[in-house]
Amino acid sequence: MPDLPSAFLPLLLLSKLVAPVTFRHHRYDDLVRTLYKVHNQCPDITRLYNIGRSVKGRYLYVLEFSDHPGIHEALEPEVKYVGNMHGNEVLGRELLLQLSEFLCEEFRNRNQRILRLIQDTRIHILPSMNPDGYEVAAAQGPNTSGYLVGRNNANGVDLNRNFPDLNTYFYYNEKYGGPNHHLPLPDNWKSQVEPETRVVIQWIRSLNFVLSANLHGGAVVANYPYDKSLEHRFRSPHHRTSSSPTPDDQLFQTLAKVYSYAHGWMHQGWNCGDYFPDGITNGASWYSLSKGMQDFNYLHTNCFEITLELSCNKFPPQEELQREWLGNREALIQFLEQVHQGIKGMVLDENSNNLTGAVISVTGINHDVTSGEHGDYFRLLLPGTYTVTAKAPGYDPKTVIVTVGPAEPTLVNFQLSRSTSQVYPVPKAPGRGQGSRPKQPRTSRKKDLAGKRHRGPA
Repeated sequence: MPDLPSAFLPLLLLSKLVAPVTFRHHRYDDLVRTLYKVHNQCPDITRLYNIGRSVKGRYLYVLEFSDHPGIHEALEPEVKYVGNMHGNEVLGRELLLQLSEFLCEEFRNRNQRILRLIQDTRIHILPSMNPDGYEVAAAQGPNTSGYLVGRNNANGVDLNRNFPDLNTYFYYNEKYGGPNHHLPLPDNWKSQVEPETRVVIQWIRSLNFVLSANLHGGAVVANYPYDKSLEHRFRSPHHRTSSSPTPDDQLFQTLAKVYSYAHGWMHQGWNCGDYFPDGITNGASWYSLSKGMQDFNYLHTNCFEITLELSCNKFPPQEELQREWLGNREALIQFLEQVHQGIKGMVLDENSNNLTGAVISVTGINHDVTSGEHGDYFRLLLPGTYTVTAKAPGYDPKTVIVTVGPAEPTLVNFQLSRSTSQVYPVPKAPGRGQGSRPKQPRTSRKKDLAGKRHRGPA
């Protein structure tokens, strides 16, 4: 990851504001119109799709940015932003709409940093995971004091307490032995979750996401997993639980700091009556949260997700939106760029056929990732030297020593030979059912590019 002081250098590339933008809150119909407007302005690099419906039947729309929308290109990572999971926490929703307009406009202006980002990354933006809750919150008006009104979905369920609880299984496996990744879901999981949660789970299982952030409000801090502590307790004003680090704790801290230090004021630590050193916190050390989305991403998929708390006021006045956008713009871009870190590569058999679901292990880090449907894998790592092993059922494992630098990811391909024994069970590969095409060299593809204190916990 880049040194934090140097993280401010890219600001020079974003110093010119795009065409005048109206900073305002968007009700559901306005949100949909805005997404279609961006797609129509940049049809060659965007795709607008929905992943399903809310309880009230509203579509959950996703806007994709890519130089080949709708196609997974081998070795090109997938990254996502999710906003408005709590309907009354609205800043993330507005920031993601602004980000969508910004990416389109800067692409049309041939901003080289944005051109490269869209060329090398497949970005998915879900502005509102809880459109029903938002409409309830927005109907209050700006002077109403109903702090939690609209937080839950239309069935009254907190969507960030609604994902299958995989932490308990992981803590057991960590102590007694068992898988450290892609933990299986209960057979009846679909009947145990809300419609919005169900479609989001199906979405993140259908694409091999590598990096993610979900955007909340009620505090100003970058929160990283685990959210659930080993000695799980509910939030108490007089008790903070102990930290519950993942095997990738240093990486998660660095990802959180990238956002915090690129943000206008998050890194200062004192915000909303709370103090968080460097503007970051382990979720469980703040308070323990069960069945949350960021832990689910890490334990069930290849995706590393953090939670961004972005405003003291959950529903900030319209006149504050421009300041908030300027405070978050660089951080939103820098976080997307962090997906290009660590190692990536193809896992092939001796005949150069892609191997799906191969397990990639890093010695000393008790969390594995797997290759996607078309054989490519991505493993976020901090700079350093690592021992990396690839294994797949029916093949002899292969181990290499890899040095990771601070800039581009290191390309590490594996070619495995068939074995007489089958000893490595692997989970179903992520991204099944998605189209794919080989990633072309950058030089040959440029021509395709056009010219809390009162927190309302996450």
